[in-house]
Amino acid sequence: MDRILRAALYSWRGLVAAAKSEQAFREELVALVIAVPLAFLLTASAWKRLALIGVILLLMAVELLNTAIEKLSDHVTPALHPDIGRIKDMSSAAVGVALAIAGFTWLLAVAEWIGLL
Repeated sequence: MDRILRAALYSWRGLVAAAKSEQAFREELVALVIAVPLAFLLTASAWKRLALIGVILLLMAVELLNTAIEKLSDHVTPALHPDIGRIKDMSSAAVGVALAIAGFTWLLAVAEWIGLL
């Protein structure tokens, strides 16, 4: 039980650190606050609600990994390095892919809700 509590504390500290230092993560927190009630408005299906909220949580998880990679890369060497630049670009691309998944999921749900599908 102690290990679980410590893990929860470390996770909370990571979330707080990201919220304090990363504008993109703060924007995704706002998206989550908006997405939760909106998911209940858009659909009565529990699975669809889970999908709508889940894609935002997925986006946030990828953003946290991207931030960790960038912070670690900058710690290893603050100088410009082509390999580290590619690594940072790939982690940023992962955020872009997660954002696309979230965007398409929400567009589909809204299109269905307004009767286009």
